Amino acid sequence: MAPSKKGGEKKKGRYAINEVVTQEYTINIHKRIQGVGFKKHAPTSLKESQKYATKEMGTPDVCIDTRLNKAVWAKGIRNVQC
Repeated sequence: MAPSKKGGEKKKGRYAINEVVTQEYTINIHKRIQGVGFKKHAPTSLKESQKYATKEMGTPDVCIDTRLNKAVWAKGIRNVQC
């Protein structure tokens, strides 16, 4: 029978609460909304930017800043700044 561990050893891990990382990227939105209908330009560009950030940062826990959201939606659903 294997000896039981009392007290145990804690694993040293990285927690998102303790460590917040911010990055700035330049994303080419034009090539990501190519072929998408006009009424889906703004939502698609936000989804694609979140997907890009998830890939680059290597974690599924990605939050898009509200300033980016307002900048994308500033000219409406169709006329996204590319």
